[in-house]
Amino acid sequence: MALTSTPLTLPVLPLDDEVVLPGMVVPLDLNDADVRAAVEAAQAAARSEPGKPKVLLVPRIDGTYAGTGVLGTVEQVGRLADGDPGALIRGLGRVKIGAGTTGPGAALWVEAARVEEVVPEPLPGHVGELVKEYKALATAWLRKRGAWQVVDRVQAIDDVSALADNSGYSPFLTTEQKVELLETGDPVARLKLATQQLRDHLAEQDVAETIAKDVQEGVDKQQREFLLRRQLEAVRKELRELNGESEGEESDDYRARVEAADLPEKVREAALKEVDKLERSSDQSPEGSWIRTWLDTVLELPWNERTEDSYDIQGAKAVLDAEHAGLEDVKERITEYLAVRKRRTERGLGVVGGRRGGAVLALVGPPGVGKTSLGESVAHAMGRKFVRVALGGVRDEAEIRGHRRTYVGALPGRIVRAVKEAGSMNPVVLLDEIDKVGSDFRGDPAAALLEVLDPAQNHTFRDHYLEVELDLSDVVFLATANVLEAIPEALLDRMELVRLDGYTEDEKIVIARDHLLPRQLERAGIEEGEVVIDESALRKLAGEYTREAGVRNLERSVARLLRKVAAQHELGQRELPFVVKDEDLRDLIGRPHHVPESAQDPAERRTAVPGVATGLAVTGAGGDVLFVEASLADPETGAAGLTLTGQLGDVMKESAQIALSFLRSHGAELELPVADLKDRGVHIHFPAGAVPKDGPSAGVTMTTALASLLSGRLVRTDVAMTGEVSLTGRVLPIGGVKQKLLAAHRAGVTTVVIPKRNEADLDDVPAEVLDKLDVHAVTDVRQVLELALAPAANGAASQVPVAA
Repeated sequence: MALTSTPLTLPVLPLDDEVVLPGMVVPLDLNDADVRAAVEAAQAAARSEPGKPKVLLVPRIDGTYAGTGVLGTVEQVGRLADGDPGALIRGLGRVKIGAGTTGPGAALWVEAARVEEVVPEPLPGHVGELVKEYKALATAWLRKRGAWQVVDRVQAIDDVSALADNSGYSPFLTTEQKVELLETGDPVARLKLATQQLRDHLAEQDVAETIAKDVQEGVDKQQREFLLRRQLEAVRKELRELNGESEGEESDDYRARVEAADLPEKVREAALKEVDKLERSSDQSPEGSWIRTWLDTVLELPWNERTEDSYDIQGAKAVLDAEHAGLEDVKERITEYLAVRKRRTERGLGVVGGRRGGAVLALVGPPGVGKTSLGESVAHAMGRKFVRVALGGVRDEAEIRGHRRTYVGALPGRIVRAVKEAGSMNPVVLLDEIDKVGSDFRGDPAAALLEVLDPAQNHTFRDHYLEVELDLSDVVFLATANVLEAIPEALLDRMELVRLDGYTEDEKIVIARDHLLPRQLERAGIEEGEVVIDESALRKLAGEYTREAGVRNLERSVARLLRKVAAQHELGQRELPFVVKDEDLRDLIGRPHHVPESAQDPAERRTAVPGVATGLAVTGAGGDVLFVEASLADPETGAAGLTLTGQLGDVMKESAQIALSFLRSHGAELELPVADLKDRGVHIHFPAGAVPKDGPSAGVTMTTALASLLSGRLVRTDVAMTGEVSLTGRVLPIGGVKQKLLAAHRAGVTTVVIPKRNEADLDDVPAEVLDKLDVHAVTDVRQVLELALAPAANGAASQVPVAA
């Protein structure tokens, strides 16, 4: 782009939000004062100069003039088609706007320089291809609009600059796009820009046509469906008249169903109101489908359906005993519930204050003790329907209370769906894994369960979807959990707690013989009598191959044993029938995994060195044996202080501090070299470092380990202990005594030390376990040391003083 040397002085004709490119002929309205002033000034100047009047066409965007304009000639002045005065202006070429100057008339005069455009001759190959592409795109667009005459005109243009400026007639270009074309001086670059703008417009037009086509097809489909439905209704009407049937609508059918259903009065009123809404709504209204779904849900609920309870107390107890070994607490609670229900029914007290005699029990215990299967047995014993509701991982409050009906795909909550599935208003509902319920931005499901599990409120339970009262007071809710601490306190307060602390070895053998073995024989395809597992083999499986509170791993071991025998029989390596004895287990399923500490070689036991004591703990999987190791650092290292390892919680760390402080203050009394504790670092470690541990019940165990380390006396292998220790040496009560004693029994421990104030908890421990354990109830840690520490290595009995 180059400028001519001779400047032009021209009146400015401003174009508000419009652009004229060279080669364009446009009519302008002279009613605009600026346009009229420029034309009159040009005409006045043309009287003294040859040729037509000249003006400078400059775009004015938001009051700002562009830097480039177009030299135009006033071809004609007259009247426009609407009768208003107008002028016909032809654009000749680009000019660069210069400084303002003076001139005749009211117009704005400026100095301008012509812009010379250089087009290479002949056209390079890529420019020729660009010319062809632009003409093809312009032809396609003009043909869509039916402008066939303009197509020939565009095809006749060979000049690159004129072809690019011809796009100024395009109505789809914005003012900014036209200004960009005007200010692009290079003809080839301008043609590229015009081609790209035209290409983008055609692409947008294709998308718009596709959308319009889809919309039209959808509208046509709706109209066709509407007409067909009307025709279908007319055909049905004719058929009803032909068969002599009375005319009826779907809403009439729902009205008849609601009136015929056995619904509570308030529910009937709410349902009839919804039927009225259905009658007023049109067929195309989405509200109609919501109302129909709600009415179907209400009509399917068993509002007044109840199963008759089996009041054969002896029979119910026999069913529970046959299906579950042990678990006496739960069996007694169900038996008590049935006995009370029977007496209330006989005395006409079935409903008191609008509430029926339901029950809410929380079965808390380690995995595999039969909590889930117990729910089905309870329903069987009571003669009720059984429904299981899995709550593990539920994080949405709407899962319990239901969704609001305004949401698409709304459903009632799991409680209502459970009652609907049971088909009666008094089922046994098992709320499985209630301790695994979580909460997030969608609400807290545990908070929604507060009303469900409250006997004082659940006779008027309202689901968000139903929005009518549902009586849950006759439902027996059984909630299962592994960890008591994970249940919110307010929710736990509404339930009656029943602990399932695990099975004794004798109970496991009975369960394996009567329940697990028949089930696994069937699953292995082995008939009764072909494989018999001796009681000694079952006892070894329960004692040495598995160590758990429940029986899941025991059942897996039995299944593995039967699979092994079945495979050997198919391979011709073993004849059936076959009796599995304890000596056959190693050849069939390998060596035992859990050998009791007392059965190991004395040199290989953990307590074979001073500073190691055996404690008892409670985990999510039941009771367990916990070893505590203590050591003293070399005084030359200078690493004084207490070091604790093993993923310990704050409470357990404080217990270690208390144990160390007690020994430091009472070392002389206990005849311990406590001087070593001043300058040498003490390290206490709890093995199984990957498992988090917390709680105060390891206090006496840590005290005993430290006392063993300082005195050099070993801790007896057959002794395990539990209890919280105070700074004065008192042994304070702890929890989980039953689970801990069962764990000690499984581990082969024969002597157990517990706090004196936990003696009452021994009533919950099975008698066969207590018979095999020597339980010592102590009040002071000095008694623990006397019982747990073995005599000194020189043979002399190092007596530890006992507090008076």
